[in-house]
Amino acid sequence: MPDWLKVRLKFDTAALVQSASVREALKSNRIPTVCEEASCPNLGHCWSQGTATFMIMGTICTRRCGFCDVATGRPLPLDPLEPERLARTVQTMGLRHAVITSVDRDELKDCGSMHFARTIAAVRRLCPDVRLEVLIPDFKGRPDNLERIADAGPDIVNHNLETVPELFASVCPQSNYEISLKTLKYFSEKGFLTKSGLIMGLGETVEQIRQALRDLRSAGVAMLTIGQYLPPDDRHAPLKEYIAPETFRQLKMEALSMGFGHVEAGPLVRSSYHAGDAFAHNQP
Repeated sequence: MPDWLKVRLKFDTAALVQSASVREALKSNRIPTVCEEASCPNLGHCWSQGTATFMIMGTICTRRCGFCDVATGRPLPLDPLEPERLARTVQTMGLRHAVITSVDRDELKDCGSMHFARTIAAVRRLCPDVRLEVLIPDFKGRPDNLERIADAGPDIVNHNLETVPELFASVCPQSNYEISLKTLKYFSEKGFLTKSGLIMGLGETVEQIRQALRDLRSAGVAMLTIGQYLPPDDRHAPLKEYIAPETFRQLKMEALSMGFGHVEAGPLVRSSYHAGDAFAHNQP
């Protein structure tokens, strides 16, 4: 592994106390995080800053994406008390910017969109001043599902494109590049601040990434993250290439020149990386 991908642990007392506080708040309210379920390399950094990305609707996904470490299988029934528990967790942690994501629940008639909307509403009621970012599935691109999320009124709608169209069939076989773009365009046209993310190292070319960036801008996306794919184990999609930091820097400059309002690009960047900062950069 290149040196630029090695995370140095910092044993700072204040940071350790903050991380312990986050862990306790999540444990006491039984709230999973994508930080843990997807084996994010930035867990230590984010938790030490008092932030985490909450994951609702269970920890078992109905889709099997080659890059993702979240378990795939038959999910448990939705917990009707989860929205209120998550809202209390946001309140306990004293967050100013909260990020909520979920697994895919394709087995449900509404793909879980009503539960997601209820969760947004619960946080809004208990923590009205919190900036709320949602990292949503595509909900199969159905307008009624997307409308439920729009009506709930998050501040930022994030949906990750993940990879280039040439790799979708092998990396995201149950998803669709065009549906993802249409999902983002739907929220952009509704006036929401939209965000998306790409991962590199799966075999894509830089020119294919550039085309994906152009597609995202055409869909009205304002914020962008680009990071390095790191396979959780040998059962996942094979790593084709470690992308040099210089390439990320170049793509960031190009993306900004295309009109993206905020871009985080680097080997360890993930979807919610410095999420609050991204919001601040996109305010007038």
